[in-house]
Amino acid sequence: MLIGDVARRSGVSARMLRHYESLGLVRPEVRTASGYREYSDADIRRIFHIESLRSLGLSLRDVGRALDDPGFAPAGLVEDLIGRTRERIAAETELLTRLSRIGAAAPADWEDVLQTTALLQALASHSAGARQRAALAAAAEAPVPVEALVEAALGEADPHVAGALRWALAQAGGDGPALLGEGLRSAEPEVRGRAVRALAEIPGAEATALLEEALAGPDTDVRCRAALALGARGVPGAVPVLVAMVVEDRSDADAADALAALAGGPASADRIAAALADRLGDPATPAPARRRLTQALADVPGAAAARTLADLCRDADRVVASTAAYVLGLRDAGR
Repeated sequence: MLIGDVARRSGVSARMLRHYESLGLVRPEVRTASGYREYSDADIRRIFHIESLRSLGLSLRDVGRALDDPGFAPAGLVEDLIGRTRERIAAETELLTRLSRIGAAAPADWEDVLQTTALLQALASHSAGARQRAALAAAAEAPVPVEALVEAALGEADPHVAGALRWALAQAGGDGPALLGEGLRSAEPEVRGRAVRALAEIPGAEATALLEEALAGPDTDVRCRAALALGARGVPGAVPVLVAMVVEDRSDADAADALAALAGGPASADRIAAALADRLGDPATPAPARRRLTQALADVPGAAAARTLADLCRDADRVVASTAAYVLGLRDAGR
């Protein structure tokens, strides 16, 4: 079979077949009377073998070794190809993500493309200062796709940069809360913590619903941060976690402030006073926790809180009793 027929049937160009011959990969030894190469069935089979190995990513040099060296072991080369392929896929995926984010920013011209690209690069910089400036610019100057801001916020360890990113997300709106909700469900505790911090600074019903979901999560730190944020938003479902925070000495002053903020109406105040009284009356509650609970009760208005404080004036714990008496004296003086 002549070279033109081989090219048509194999799909390998005549130029490439000549290149294979120059490298010694294929050696058609038979010539026609006119001096043209004539490929045998064995030559054609070898061409298909070459193409098969090339499809796996082997170089022509490695193809020659694989076909001609009886001692050539494929395992190590295949592992190397797997590693290089993974690196290439990661690089292509990163490029696709970057292009998608530039497209999501809806650039009006190439100046917008360049500006968005620069901000995306800065968000991934090794310099904390550069990342912080990019986060501030993303909210104030040129919008960066919210996906990029969420990814940066969930991965940021520097507290100053993280604060700037949370502020940028609060300004950005869009799908930010939903994407942060995915972060709440991450297997990484650090990511869950960053997600709840960011959600705490985003207003709106969607962020509030996700914070309520976080109250039932497995992570104590996430639950506590969600409860503090929900307390500031007036969500009564945060009360049990806030009371537990006082008992467990987890940001107990902030938790007490949140309980006081939730106790705005008489019904809410009485429910919170009852929750605090239940823990005060629990024999398993240690003395330091009972003292913190009494201090938290001091900021809860209403008759139920006043009755509990009056009872505590006769408590066996002198610190609890004196604290309750002092608070009642202040209440009486303020009437």
